[in-house]
Amino acid sequence: MSVKSKEKKAQAEEKEDIKQQEPVENETSDLDSLLEEQQKRIEELNQEIVNMKDAHLRKAAEMDNMRKRLQREREQIYRFAKEAAVEDFLPVSDDLVRTLDMMEKNNPDSPYLDGIKMILNKFDAVLEKNGVKRIDKAGVPFDVNIHDAMLIQKAEDDSIESGTVLHVVENGYIMGEKTLRHAKVIVSE
Repeated sequence: MSVKSKEKKAQAEEKEDIKQQEPVENETSDLDSLLEEQQKRIEELNQEIVNMKDAHLRKAAEMDNMRKRLQREREQIYRFAKEAAVEDFLPVSDDLVRTLDMMEKNNPDSPYLDGIKMILNKFDAVLEKNGVKRIDKAGVPFDVNIHDAMLIQKAEDDSIESGTVLHVVENGYIMGEKTLRHAKVIVSE
């Protein structure tokens, strides 16, 4: 073989090697761009997952808050309805107390006296069961939260301090923390 033919053969082999290298480089750059696209897509999907988790947590918290608010509203409606019903029965309790007082003063031997006491005790038990307490005590300090002063007068006994409830004109009632009706009282001067 001649030198020229060897050179031609070497050049032909070089060209062949270059042609074979180009597709490998093209394939590598294609794979790199595909890998880059897939990594971007993975990042986008991961961000989408984070956003969906965040949205889910927000909705769950919103539902929990709504459930709590509805429970509070339901309890408040129940409490208001109960208070309204109890307030309607307070005059009945007052009438029973007045009847008992009148009978004890005017007719202590009446056979009806024990019956009225039993009815009043049952009525008080029902009120107490529902968290209602009667404000009917004299001799306690005047409290604007539960008392309404109808009259201020000088006490018959000088040992009674000023601002003491001398007499309860009309009973008051408390239900839990709320005063349903202030006791109407006479207070010492």
